[in-house]
Amino acid sequence: MKPDFKKMPRKELIAYVLAHRDDNEAFEVLIDRRSPDSEATWYHFPYTEEGQQQMEEVFRRRLEGEI
Repeated sequence: MKPDFKKMPRKELIAYVLAHRDDNEAFEVLIDRRSPDSEATWYHFPYTEEGQQQMEEVFRRRLEGEI
């Protein structure tokens, strides 16, 4: 009998999914718990060389913890 994935705490569910990588049901419950895209930070840069440079700068700053 499988555990009740919907009642399982997030950390426990992650550990279960990592230990049972073929269990699609558990994986789907974990994915359903993710933060919605509305909470994500979206960056809109023009498709130009300057836009590419701006995007790289934002990613660099984000990775270094500046923003």
